[in-house]
Amino acid sequence: MIVITTPTGDVGRQVLDRVLDSGEPVRVIVRDPSRLPEHVRTQVEVVEGSHADADTIAKALEGADRLFWLVPPAGFRDAGPARRYYLDFARAVAQEAASRGVRMVHVTSLGHGYQDEAGLLSAALDMDELIASAGVQYRALALPFFMENLLRQTQPITEQGVFSMANTADQPLLTVATRDVAGTAASLLLDTAWSGQARVPLVSPDSLAPDAMAEIISETLSRTVRYQQVPLADFQAHMVQRGASPALAQDMADMVNAQNNGIYDAEPRDPASATATGFRQWCQGILKPAVQS
Repeated sequence: MIVITTPTGDVGRQVLDRVLDSGEPVRVIVRDPSRLPEHVRTQVEVVEGSHADADTIAKALEGADRLFWLVPPAGFRDAGPARRYYLDFARAVAQEAASRGVRMVHVTSLGHGYQDEAGLLSAALDMDELIASAGVQYRALALPFFMENLLRQTQPITEQGVFSMANTADQPLLTVATRDVAGTAASLLLDTAWSGQARVPLVSPDSLAPDAMAEIISETLSRTVRYQQVPLADFQAHMVQRGASPALAQDMADMVNAQNNGIYDAEPRDPASATATGFRQWCQGILKPAVQS
């Protein structure tokens, strides 16, 4: 039995679709089962609740041997410190998975070994240590910046020909496409041969700075799109103005600062960590249709 968390999220939904195609028995943990498509509800067992809840986790893992685990984003206004959120979310699953011999495939950040504060990324790396110390057998998908984050900027790209972040304009920012994450996660869930604990870095074949991303977006859309770098302090203040908790805004700012300081280069990678989807391919297949719609 394979248990999948976040089955209605961007990554979790894609993992679920791939695993269902295999014919393996699947159980999902979901807060609101009505958000599952009808064809999914007829193929899976549903455990209703939060996968941060110990009783829900215990129920979901009964009789299971594999688990896909992803910590969902915290509430925009109610988020406390990211470390507390991530560790509270993962504590119960680490204990249950270890005691039941369930193998975990979980999503985390690239950057193991980075020594400075990195906000949300530090929280994810601390979560890894908790899972490892519990004795869980796992594969940790260590990820950089999601290409899909740029989908939040389709409106300014369309209306103003610009996208903006606080990342350094001319410094490479490693990326990954969610479909590659989901494909790797599903393959690991369906592979019964591995054991022990290991990290699996996943990085696109590109190494592009935001300015270079803007050039590719421009070529893909056949119109000029430029990158605007926002000062980190302005980025943090804008988040608070939009309603983010001060703790979340600080964690997000610390994350971007760490990206600017090379956190993703702190973790060794081999050529096998390169994924299939390049940035240009992603722009053509995902970003362009989103902008045109």
